[in-house]
Amino acid sequence: MNYRILLFALSFALLTGCVNTAEKSADDMADFADDPEFKEAHDDPRAAAADYSGEMIDIPVEGGDVGSAYALMAESESDEYLLVFHEWWGLNDNIKEEAERLYGALDNVNVLALDLYDGKVATNPDQAGKIMQSIKEERARAIIQGALTMAGPEAEISTIGWCFGGGWSLKASIMAKDRGQACVMYYGMPVQKADQLAPLEAPILGIFAEKDGWITPEVANDFKALAEATGKSIEIRQFEADHAFANPSNPAYNESAAQEANALALAFLKEHM
Repeated sequence: MNYRILLFALSFALLTGCVNTAEKSADDMADFADDPEFKEAHDDPRAAAADYSGEMIDIPVEGGDVGSAYALMAESESDEYLLVFHEWWGLNDNIKEEAERLYGALDNVNVLALDLYDGKVATNPDQAGKIMQSIKEERARAIIQGALTMAGPEAEISTIGWCFGGGWSLKASIMAKDRGQACVMYYGMPVQKADQLAPLEAPILGIFAEKDGWITPEVANDFKALAEATGKSIEIRQFEADHAFANPSNPAYNESAAQEANALALAFLKEHM
């Protein structure tokens, strides 16, 4: 094969998607599920505390279906809502524990940890990858929209999530439009297109890891540039840590970085909620 034919063949393969490039989808972490290194970066989660004060509730979904959420409701009537989004493991005890922590630190806020996996919970990376890949975008959006509808038109919506849930925290704040108050995303894949980001009105705090081989510093910096170019309020903080550094059920948990990141996130939520 001469040079011109080889060049043409390579160009055609790239255009038709036959070559597996290193670049990942901008808004779909399921692309990482088959990556052995990504799996190795996620050890089996440790058990979390089992003493919780919240309860599982149904989330009405358009069409008569239901989703679910772990709910901690404000002691007195409140239009303030924090939507919490789980990692690729699903709505496990760790996420319930994080929801409890945030509920205790915020003043009279309704906290809903949404279950985008419809009851499925993974205990190892292979399971997590398979479940994450099986999730349909329209189903996840329907559950989020159900929560937004349940909260009501006067509700003020903030969001927070980690990894898989970090990307969905951003998407949920975009869906909330002018009801959005604050968006916190920990090392989640952001959107990359201006039209996707356009409806967002909530300010963003993006927490990323400098050693993250997937949601890289370049991804974080590109997202910051996009947000600024489209007139969004954004703050990016990058920690000298690995992906998933803030998960206390992760054996590779970076306590000092996590505590600093969590303090920043809490202060950001309190400022804007």
